[in-house]
Amino acid sequence: MIRKTKTFMAKPTEIERACYLVDAKDKILGRVASRVASILRGKHKAIYTPHVDTGDMVIIINAEKIRVTGTKLNKKTYHRFSGYPSGQKSVLMKDMLAKKPTVVLKHAITGMLPKGALGSKMGKKLKIYVGDKHTHVAQKPIPLEV
Repeated sequence: MIRKTKTFMAKPTEIERACYLVDAKDKILGRVASRVASILRGKHKAIYTPHVDTGDMVIIINAEKIRVTGTKLNKKTYHRFSGYPSGQKSVLMKDMLAKKPTVVLKHAITGMLPKGALGSKMGKKLKIYVGDKHTHVAQKPIPLEV
């Protein structure tokens, strides 16, 4: 007699969410981004299911103190386009880090999440702050070393 085993599929009602706190001070951008993206997806859990949002909330502090390797500061550019003729703007990474350091981290992390509605839902659980103060004390975040 052959016994059939059922594949486990997580249901949105049975997911328990935790909250993690990441200090980005002197950490490398790509390593922080890949670890945080994995937690947002829920790949660190045994109940991970690709089509269900099983991930946890992540709070990142000290976004302005993130490090990059090589010559990315002077060569990497961020592009945006308004939709109008000659409406393309390009900004170097060093300028973006000086003006909006949270955008650099958010751009790196959301690029590693799935595209579409599921990825948007996962991206909303990411909170990034400049400095070491955040407003999520009530969630009792667990410190996470990257």
